[in-house]
Amino acid sequence: MEDNTEFESALHVQEGINMPSQVNPYLDFSTLKRKPLLDKQAYIDGILSGDRVALSQAITLIESSKQEHYQLAQSILDACIPYSGNSIRIGITGVPGAGKSTFIESFGKYLTGLGHKLAVLAIDPSSERSKGSILGDKTRMEELAADEHAFIRPSPSAGSLGGVARKTAETLILCEAAGFGVVFIETVGVGQSETTVHSMVDFFILLIISGAGDELQGIKRGIMEMADAVIVNKADGDNIQKAERTRIQYANVLTLFSSPPQSTWKPPVMTISSLYKTGIVETWEMILRYKEQTMQNGFFMHNRTKQLHDRFRSFLEESLFDSFYAAPEVKESIARYQQEITDKRITPYAAGKIILEQFYSCHSGDKQADK
Repeated sequence: MEDNTEFESALHVQEGINMPSQVNPYLDFSTLKRKPLLDKQAYIDGILSGDRVALSQAITLIESSKQEHYQLAQSILDACIPYSGNSIRIGITGVPGAGKSTFIESFGKYLTGLGHKLAVLAIDPSSERSKGSILGDKTRMEELAADEHAFIRPSPSAGSLGGVARKTAETLILCEAAGFGVVFIETVGVGQSETTVHSMVDFFILLIISGAGDELQGIKRGIMEMADAVIVNKADGDNIQKAERTRIQYANVLTLFSSPPQSTWKPPVMTISSLYKTGIVETWEMILRYKEQTMQNGFFMHNRTKQLHDRFRSFLEESLFDSFYAAPEVKESIARYQQEITDKRITPYAAGKIILEQFYSCHSGDKQADK
Protein backbone atom coordinates (compact mmCIF):
# COMPACT_ATOMS: atom_id res chain seq x y z
CA MET A 1 0.00 0.00 0.00
CA GLU A 2 1.45 3.34 -1.06
CA ASP A 3 1.91 6.08 1.49
CA ASN A 4 0.76 9.35 -0.11
CA THR A 5 1.54 11.42 2.97
CA GLU A 6 3.65 14.41 1.97
CA PHE A 7 6.99 14.63 3.71
CA GLU A 8 8.01 18.11 4.73
CA SER A 9 11.80 18.55 4.88
CA ALA A 10 13.44 20.63 7.57
CA LEU A 11 15.93 21.91 4.96
CA HIS A 12 15.00 25.16 3.29
CA VAL A 13 17.00 27.03 0.65
CA GLN A 14 16.57 30.74 0.80
CA GLU A 15 15.91 32.46 -2.46
CA GLY A 16 18.96 34.30 -3.69
CA ILE A 17 19.16 37.99 -4.46
CA ASN A 18 20.29 39.60 -7.68
CA MET A 19 23.73 41.15 -7.54
CA PRO A 20 23.74 44.89 -8.22
CA SER A 21 25.33 46.06 -11.43
CA GLN A 22 29.02 46.87 -11.24
CA VAL A 23 28.37 49.95 -13.36
CA ASN A 24 26.67 52.97 -11.82
CA PRO A 25 23.22 53.05 -13.52
CA TYR A 26 23.04 56.81 -13.05
CA LEU A 27 26.31 57.46 -14.87
CA ASP A 28 25.85 59.34 -18.12
CA PHE A 29 28.58 58.09 -20.44
CA SER A 30 27.81 60.77 -23.00
CA THR A 31 29.29 63.36 -20.64
CA LEU A 32 32.59 61.48 -20.27
CA LYS A 33 35.35 62.77 -22.50
CA ARG A 34 38.89 61.56 -22.92
CA LYS A 35 41.58 64.04 -21.99
CA PRO A 36 42.75 65.62 -25.26
CA LEU A 37 46.28 64.91 -26.45
CA LEU A 38 48.85 67.65 -26.06
CA ASP A 39 50.95 68.69 -29.01
CA LYS A 40 54.39 67.14 -29.37
CA GLN A 41 56.33 70.12 -28.12
CA ALA A 42 54.21 70.37 -24.95
CA TYR A 43 55.11 66.78 -24.05
CA ILE A 44 58.79 67.35 -24.81
CA ASP A 45 59.00 70.59 -22.81
CA GLY A 46 57.14 68.97 -19.92
CA ILE A 47 59.42 65.92 -19.81
CA LEU A 48 62.62 67.94 -20.02
CA SER A 49 61.41 70.17 -17.19
CA GLY A 50 60.65 67.14 -15.01
CA ASP A 51 56.85 67.43 -15.18
CA ARG A 52 55.50 64.09 -13.85
CA VAL A 53 52.11 64.53 -15.56
CA ALA A 54 53.66 65.04 -19.00
CA LEU A 55 56.01 62.10 -18.39
CA SER A 56 53.16 59.79 -17.35
CA GLN A 57 51.03 60.79 -20.32
CA ALA A 58 53.92 60.25 -22.73
CA ILE A 59 54.53 56.77 -21.28
CA THR A 60 50.84 56.00 -21.78
CA LEU A 61 51.27 56.93 -25.45
CA ILE A 62 54.19 54.50 -25.68
CA GLU A 63 52.06 51.71 -24.19
CA SER A 64 49.08 52.46 -26.44
CA SER A 65 48.31 50.19 -29.38
CA LYS A 66 46.77 53.01 -31.45
CA GLN A 67 48.76 54.01 -34.51
CA GLU A 68 48.22 57.75 -33.94
CA HIS A 69 49.61 57.41 -30.39
CA TYR A 70 52.56 55.36 -31.67
CA GLN A 71 53.55 58.04 -34.18
CA LEU A 72 53.34 60.80 -31.57
CA ALA A 73 55.27 58.73 -29.01
CA GLN A 74 58.08 58.05 -31.52
CA SER A 75 58.45 61.76 -32.34
CA ILE A 76 58.65 62.55 -28.60
CA LEU A 77 61.29 59.83 -28.14
CA ASP A 78 63.36 61.17 -31.04
CA ALA A 79 63.45 64.59 -29.36
CA CYS A 80 64.29 63.14 -25.92
CA ILE A 81 67.06 60.71 -26.93
CA PRO A 82 69.84 63.36 -26.86
CA TYR A 83 68.98 64.03 -23.20
CA SER A 84 69.03 60.36 -22.14
CA GLY A 85 71.79 57.97 -21.09
CA ASN A 86 72.90 59.82 -17.95
CA SER A 87 71.54 57.38 -15.38
CA ILE A 88 72.78 54.20 -13.75
CA ARG A 89 70.35 51.43 -14.74
CA ILE A 90 69.88 48.65 -12.19
CA GLY A 91 67.96 45.43 -12.83
CA ILE A 92 66.46 43.59 -9.85
CA THR A 93 65.10 40.05 -9.91
CA GLY A 94 64.52 37.25 -7.45
CA VAL A 95 62.37 34.32 -6.50
CA PRO A 96 58.84 35.08 -5.28
CA GLY A 97 58.95 36.04 -1.62
CA ALA A 98 62.54 37.27 -1.77
CA GLY A 99 61.41 40.73 -0.67
CA LYS A 100 62.01 42.66 -3.89
CA SER A 101 59.47 45.36 -3.07
CA THR A 102 60.83 45.91 0.45
CA PHE A 103 64.37 45.98 -0.93
CA ILE A 104 63.46 48.50 -3.63
CA GLU A 105 61.67 50.71 -1.13
CA SER A 106 64.54 50.65 1.42
CA PHE A 107 67.22 51.08 -1.23
CA GLY A 108 65.17 53.72 -3.06
CA LYS A 109 64.54 55.79 0.07
CA TYR A 110 68.27 55.70 0.82
CA LEU A 111 69.09 56.98 -2.66
CA THR A 112 66.48 59.76 -2.62
CA GLY A 113 67.86 60.71 0.80
CA LEU A 114 71.22 61.23 -0.91
CA GLY A 115 69.54 63.59 -3.37
CA HIS A 116 69.15 61.19 -6.31
CA LYS A 117 66.02 61.18 -8.47
CA LEU A 118 64.81 57.57 -8.79
CA ALA A 119 62.53 55.93 -11.36
CA VAL A 120 61.21 52.41 -10.73
CA LEU A 121 59.97 50.52 -13.79
CA ALA A 122 58.39 47.18 -13.02
CA ILE A 123 57.48 44.50 -15.54
CA ASP A 124 54.22 43.16 -14.11
CA PRO A 125 52.19 40.22 -15.34
CA SER A 126 48.97 41.33 -16.99
CA SER A 127 45.41 40.47 -16.18
CA GLU A 128 43.95 38.37 -19.01
CA ARG A 129 40.70 40.35 -18.66
CA SER A 130 41.77 43.97 -18.38
CA LYS A 131 45.36 43.64 -19.70
CA GLY A 132 46.40 45.87 -16.80
CA SER A 133 49.08 45.26 -14.19
CA ILE A 134 48.22 42.81 -11.43
CA LEU A 135 50.80 43.58 -8.75
CA GLY A 136 50.28 47.33 -8.40
CA ASP A 137 53.72 48.49 -7.25
CA LYS A 138 52.46 51.75 -5.80
CA THR A 139 50.43 49.82 -3.25
CA ARG A 140 53.45 47.68 -2.36
CA MET A 141 55.83 50.62 -1.94
CA GLU A 142 53.67 53.22 -0.23
CA GLU A 143 56.52 55.19 1.35
CA LEU A 144 58.56 55.36 -1.86
CA ALA A 145 55.47 56.16 -3.95
CA ALA A 146 54.89 59.23 -1.78
CA ASP A 147 58.49 60.42 -2.19
CA GLU A 148 58.69 63.52 -4.40
CA HIS A 149 62.07 62.34 -5.76
CA ALA A 150 60.76 58.92 -6.85
CA PHE A 151 58.61 57.84 -9.79
CA ILE A 152 57.07 54.35 -9.95
CA ARG A 153 55.60 52.96 -13.15
CA PRO A 154 54.49 49.33 -13.72
CA SER A 155 54.51 48.00 -17.29
CA PRO A 156 51.82 45.38 -17.96
CA SER A 157 53.30 42.57 -20.02
CA ALA A 158 50.05 41.69 -21.83
CA GLY A 159 51.61 38.29 -22.52
CA SER A 160 54.40 39.65 -24.74
CA LEU A 161 57.84 40.09 -23.24
CA GLY A 162 59.19 41.35 -26.56
CA GLY A 163 56.69 44.19 -26.54
CA VAL A 164 57.45 44.99 -22.93
CA ALA A 165 61.18 45.11 -23.66
CA ARG A 166 60.62 47.74 -26.32
CA LYS A 167 58.16 49.78 -24.27
CA THR A 168 60.25 49.60 -21.10
CA ALA A 169 63.38 50.63 -23.00
CA GLU A 170 61.50 53.60 -24.48
CA THR A 171 60.07 54.53 -21.07
CA LEU A 172 63.63 54.41 -19.75
CA ILE A 173 64.67 57.04 -22.31
CA LEU A 174 61.88 59.40 -21.21
CA CYS A 175 62.71 58.93 -17.51
CA GLU A 176 66.36 59.75 -18.13
CA ALA A 177 65.39 62.81 -20.18
CA ALA A 178 63.18 63.88 -17.25
CA GLY A 179 66.26 63.94 -15.01
CA PHE A 180 66.08 60.61 -13.16
CA GLY A 181 69.68 59.65 -12.38
CA VAL A 182 68.96 56.16 -11.06
CA VAL A 183 66.55 53.72 -12.71
CA PHE A 184 65.43 50.40 -11.22
CA ILE A 185 63.89 47.81 -13.54
CA GLU A 186 62.19 45.07 -11.55
CA THR A 187 60.96 41.70 -12.78
CA VAL A 188 58.15 39.68 -11.24
CA GLY A 189 60.28 36.60 -10.53
CA VAL A 190 62.80 34.13 -11.86
CA GLY A 191 61.85 33.25 -15.43
CA GLN A 192 62.09 34.41 -19.03
CA SER A 193 61.78 38.11 -18.15
CA GLU A 194 65.26 38.14 -16.58
CA THR A 195 66.96 38.01 -19.99
CA THR A 196 64.70 40.85 -21.13
CA VAL A 197 65.64 43.07 -18.19
CA HIS A 198 69.34 42.14 -18.31
CA SER A 199 69.41 43.39 -21.91
CA MET A 200 68.66 46.99 -20.84
CA VAL A 201 70.52 47.56 -17.54
CA ASP A 202 74.07 48.31 -16.42
CA PHE A 203 74.00 46.30 -13.19
CA PHE A 204 71.91 43.18 -12.53
CA ILE A 205 71.01 42.06 -8.98
CA LEU A 206 69.74 38.59 -8.09
CA LEU A 207 67.87 38.75 -4.79
CA ILE A 208 67.48 35.51 -2.83
CA ILE A 209 66.51 34.35 0.65
CA SER A 210 67.64 31.54 2.94
CA GLY A 211 65.52 28.99 4.71
CA ALA A 212 63.42 28.12 1.67
CA GLY A 213 64.60 24.51 1.36
CA ASP A 214 67.22 23.89 -1.30
CA GLU A 215 68.35 27.45 -1.99
CA LEU A 216 69.89 26.56 -5.35
CA GLN A 217 66.84 24.73 -6.65
CA GLY A 218 64.84 26.75 -9.15
CA ILE A 219 67.69 29.21 -9.84
CA LYS A 220 68.90 28.60 -13.37
CA ARG A 221 72.59 28.73 -14.10
CA GLY A 222 71.92 31.28 -16.84
CA ILE A 223 70.46 33.73 -14.31
CA MET A 224 73.42 33.18 -11.99
CA GLU A 225 75.78 33.96 -14.85
CA MET A 226 73.88 37.16 -15.66
CA ALA A 227 74.01 38.45 -12.07
CA ASP A 228 76.52 41.18 -11.22
CA ALA A 229 75.73 40.62 -7.53
CA VAL A 230 73.84 38.02 -5.53
CA ILE A 231 72.17 39.48 -2.44
CA VAL A 232 70.78 37.33 0.36
CA ASN A 233 67.86 39.30 1.77
CA LYS A 234 66.10 38.99 5.15
CA ALA A 235 69.36 38.51 7.06
CA ASP A 236 67.86 39.58 10.37
CA GLY A 237 66.65 38.10 13.67
CA ASP A 238 66.97 34.33 13.90
CA ASN A 239 67.74 34.16 10.19
CA ILE A 240 71.20 35.79 10.29
CA GLN A 241 73.17 32.54 10.53
CA LYS A 242 71.09 30.85 7.83
CA ALA A 243 71.61 33.84 5.56
CA GLU A 244 75.36 33.66 6.11
CA ARG A 245 75.40 29.94 5.24
CA THR A 246 73.42 30.71 2.08
CA ARG A 247 75.89 33.46 1.21
CA ILE A 248 78.81 31.05 1.49
CA GLN A 249 76.96 28.45 -0.57
CA TYR A 250 76.31 30.86 -3.43
CA ALA A 251 79.84 32.26 -3.28
CA ASN A 252 81.15 28.73 -3.74
CA VAL A 253 78.83 28.15 -6.69
CA LEU A 254 80.02 31.32 -8.43
CA THR A 255 83.64 30.16 -8.22
CA LEU A 256 82.70 27.14 -10.37
CA PHE A 257 81.91 29.32 -13.37
CA SER A 258 84.97 28.82 -15.55
CA SER A 259 84.87 31.90 -17.80
CA PRO A 260 85.10 35.31 -16.10
CA PRO A 261 82.61 37.95 -17.33
CA GLN A 262 83.74 40.31 -20.07
CA SER A 263 83.50 43.17 -17.59
CA THR A 264 86.25 41.50 -15.45
CA TRP A 265 83.96 42.18 -12.47
CA LYS A 266 83.75 39.37 -9.92
CA PRO A 267 80.11 39.19 -8.72
CA PRO A 268 80.05 39.43 -4.92
CA VAL A 269 77.58 37.64 -2.66
CA MET A 270 76.41 39.67 0.31
CA THR A 271 73.72 39.63 3.01
CA ILE A 272 71.30 42.45 3.76
CA SER A 273 68.16 43.17 5.72
CA SER A 274 65.75 45.36 3.79
CA LEU A 275 63.52 45.53 6.86
CA TYR A 276 66.25 46.91 9.14
CA LYS A 277 68.12 48.60 6.27
CA THR A 278 71.44 46.87 7.00
CA GLY A 279 73.65 46.38 3.95
CA ILE A 280 71.87 49.06 1.91
CA VAL A 281 74.80 51.49 2.05
CA GLU A 282 77.21 48.71 1.08
CA THR A 283 74.98 47.77 -1.87
CA TRP A 284 75.17 51.29 -3.33
CA GLU A 285 78.94 51.47 -2.74
CA MET A 286 79.32 48.15 -4.57
CA ILE A 287 77.37 49.45 -7.57
CA LEU A 288 79.50 52.61 -7.68
CA ARG A 289 82.66 50.46 -7.63
CA TYR A 290 81.30 48.42 -10.51
CA LYS A 291 80.52 51.54 -12.53
CA GLU A 292 83.99 52.98 -11.90
CA GLN A 293 85.73 49.75 -12.86
CA THR A 294 83.72 49.17 -16.03
CA MET A 295 83.99 52.81 -17.11
CA GLN A 296 87.77 52.54 -16.83
CA ASN A 297 88.06 49.30 -18.82
CA GLY A 298 85.51 50.43 -21.43
CA PHE A 299 82.95 47.70 -20.77
CA PHE A 300 80.24 50.08 -19.48
CA MET A 301 79.78 51.93 -22.77
CA HIS A 302 80.51 48.79 -24.82
CA ASN A 303 77.63 47.05 -23.06
CA ARG A 304 75.24 49.96 -23.68
CA THR A 305 76.17 50.06 -27.37
CA LYS A 306 75.62 46.32 -27.69
CA GLN A 307 72.21 46.66 -26.03
CA LEU A 308 71.20 49.37 -28.52
CA HIS A 309 72.28 47.21 -31.47
CA ASP A 310 70.46 44.16 -30.05
CA ARG A 311 67.32 46.24 -29.56
CA PHE A 312 67.58 47.49 -33.16
CA ARG A 313 67.74 43.91 -34.49
CA SER A 314 64.93 42.77 -32.19
CA PHE A 315 62.70 45.55 -33.47
CA LEU A 316 63.36 44.50 -37.08
CA GLU A 317 62.56 40.87 -36.26
CA GLU A 318 59.34 41.79 -34.44
CA SER A 319 58.25 44.08 -37.26
CA LEU A 320 58.88 41.40 -39.89
CA PHE A 321 56.97 38.87 -37.79
CA ASP A 322 54.00 41.22 -37.41
CA SER A 323 54.00 42.14 -41.11
CA PHE A 324 54.08 38.50 -42.15
CA TYR A 325 51.09 37.42 -40.06
CA ALA A 326 49.14 40.59 -40.92
CA ALA A 327 49.34 39.91 -44.66
CA PRO A 328 45.89 38.85 -46.01
CA GLU A 329 47.34 36.12 -48.27
CA VAL A 330 49.17 34.61 -45.30
CA LYS A 331 46.03 34.54 -43.14
CA GLU A 332 44.07 32.79 -45.93
CA SER A 333 46.82 30.28 -46.65
CA ILE A 334 47.31 29.40 -42.98
CA ALA A 335 43.59 28.68 -42.59
CA ARG A 336 43.58 26.50 -45.72
CA TYR A 337 46.76 24.55 -45.03
CA GLN A 338 45.93 23.95 -41.37
CA GLN A 339 43.04 21.76 -42.49
CA GLU A 340 45.25 19.95 -45.02
CA ILE A 341 47.83 19.33 -42.28
CA THR A 342 45.07 17.97 -40.01
CA ASP A 343 43.89 15.66 -42.83
CA LYS A 344 47.51 14.52 -43.36
CA ARG A 345 47.48 15.62 -46.98
CA ILE A 346 50.62 17.74 -46.52
CA THR A 347 53.40 18.03 -43.97
CA PRO A 348 53.69 21.17 -41.78
CA TYR A 349 57.10 21.89 -43.31
CA ALA A 350 55.92 21.70 -46.91
CA ALA A 351 52.91 23.88 -46.13
CA GLY A 352 55.12 26.42 -44.36
CA LYS A 353 57.49 26.56 -47.32
CA ILE A 354 54.63 27.19 -49.75
CA ILE A 355 53.24 30.04 -47.62
CA LEU A 356 56.67 31.67 -47.30
CA GLU A 357 57.25 31.46 -51.05
CA GLN A 358 53.81 33.00 -51.68
CA PHE A 359 54.60 35.84 -49.26
CA TYR A 360 58.00 36.56 -50.85
CA SER A 361 56.47 36.40 -54.33
CA CYS A 362 53.67 38.85 -53.49
CA HIS A 363 55.94 41.38 -51.84
CA SER A 364 58.71 41.19 -54.43
CA GLY A 365 55.97 41.97 -56.98
CA ASP A 366 54.99 45.03 -54.93
CA LYS A 367 58.59 46.22 -55.06
CA GLN A 368 58.71 45.92 -58.85
CA ALA A 369 55.42 47.84 -59.14
CA ASP A 370 56.81 50.64 -56.96
CA LYS A 371 59.74 51.03 -59.33
